Amino acid sequence: MLDQRSRILLKTLIECYVAEGQPVGSRTLSKHSGLELSPATVRNVMSDLEELGFIASPHTSAGRVPTPRGYRFFVDSLLTVRPLPEAQLHELEEQLQPDQPQRLISSASQLLSGLTRFAGVVVAPRRVAPKIRQIEFLSLSEKRILLIIVTAEGDVQNRILFTKRTYTPAELVSAANYLNQSFAGLDFSEIRGRVHEELRQLRADMTELMTAALEAGDQAVAETAGRQYVISGERNLLEVEDISSNMTRLRELFTLFEQRTGLVQLLDLSHRAEGVQVFIGGESGLAPLDECSVITAPYEVDGRIVGSVGVIGPTRMAYDRVIPLVDITAKLLSGALSTP
Repeated sequence: MLDQRSRILLKTLIECYVAEGQPVGSRTLSKHSGLELSPATVRNVMSDLEELGFIASPHTSAGRVPTPRGYRFFVDSLLTVRPLPEAQLHELEEQLQPDQPQRLISSASQLLSGLTRFAGVVVAPRRVAPKIRQIEFLSLSEKRILLIIVTAEGDVQNRILFTKRTYTPAELVSAANYLNQSFAGLDFSEIRGRVHEELRQLRADMTELMTAALEAGDQAVAETAGRQYVISGERNLLEVEDISSNMTRLRELFTLFEQRTGLVQLLDLSHRAEGVQVFIGGESGLAPLDECSVITAPYEVDGRIVGSVGVIGPTRMAYDRVIPLVDITAKLLSGALSTP
């Protein structure tokens, strides 16, 4: 797509811009590219690169800056990943030890944040749907019933059911006894599968209560078993001028962190591919991240991918340094969490 001269100049421009944060002019490129080209020739090549959408000209400067498309080409075709310095590698190995499994997820997030000065994030393994130990019904008023769910692990979930008619205490006890005797030790998805046929044999007025209980219970335990993530260093992004200069976008970004769902879906995309994934600007599909890059890598437990680690920062980041950090953190986390 680009000849060798254009590739070298684009690579040099992006490296200079990442290092200095200022639009890059033709004289700077002539000096740092290693090519014996006149400033006029460099300007011609830059014009071609701008026409192709790899770089852009800020209104206030004669220099150029990379576009998301330019960063994408750089990451895919021009990037030379640097090996991690021994000190950073040692710090990662020291902190991600298998003898501290309960702290590993938060430690990995904090390490990525500290080493990159951006936000570090780790999606925790999805919890297995809990088995049900006991279900109880408690009448609150004429048509309001409290559903009490006790899981095999001892967690208690409460949900209020709104019914079309009033149930007597005896009916509630009978319904609870039926569920406990027939389905204790199963999760709600298993209960729903088995109870479907049996509901047909119950009295019609009891079917409503059972159906409502199963739907509410399924939702209650699904919330506790959903995807969770740990994020560290969000405040680092307040120090990044490329992001903090747009207060509206910054607020949207922090709202995204709080809501979690969209970000988890993005990070889960790394499960579908091997190795490090890089989402630049609008590639994430999430508007608050339009001026950010997200670098993720999946991690495993005993050979099965269960989560992902990542870094969220500006598009102007040292990809050659952040990519290996994310990659090695994922590998070390996999080793620490897996059975020796």
